[in-house]
Amino acid sequence: MSERWTIAPSAVDHPDAVAVLREYMTDIASRYYGRPATTAEVDIALAEDPTDDLAPPTGALLLARAEDGAVLGCIGVRLVEPAVAELKRVYVRASGRGQGGGVRLVGAAEEVASDLGATLIRLDTRDDLVEARALYTRCGYAEVAPFNSDKYAEHWFAKPLPTRDPTRS
Repeated sequence: MSERWTIAPSAVDHPDAVAVLREYMTDIASRYYGRPATTAEVDIALAEDPTDDLAPPTGALLLARAEDGAVLGCIGVRLVEPAVAELKRVYVRASGRGQGGGVRLVGAAEEVASDLGATLIRLDTRDDLVEARALYTRCGYAEVAPFNSDKYAEHWFAKPLPTRDPTRS
């Protein structure tokens, strides 16, 4: 159950982060191509869309871990405008799926986005990532008009975030 998961920030260059981000990219590239993605294709995809901005002070990469420390998933968040955050790299490994971890990861990223000053969080995704679209809808995201021209974006979602009390600790 995802209640036993821990979700915490990680450096994007930590070996666990590098491994799960590579697995994420392999998964989505393979789905895009309709066949297993090659190492070269994954390398190109990672180079074209780096994760170095998923780090303080304007972003974060969160890793979900099982009780034994095994990484079960990841999610990234970054500010794209002073009050607008974007979700990136939402991924749950096959071994962690069906446990509610995706919802917990999105919730944790929303908290980080609020702490960064965001009042709106958004994301884009593809047609073939039907599970992701269902997750976003379940988490309260609504489809919106396109806000970018990313060549892989086919659906755009957004969700207002509650305003944080700056005196809250």
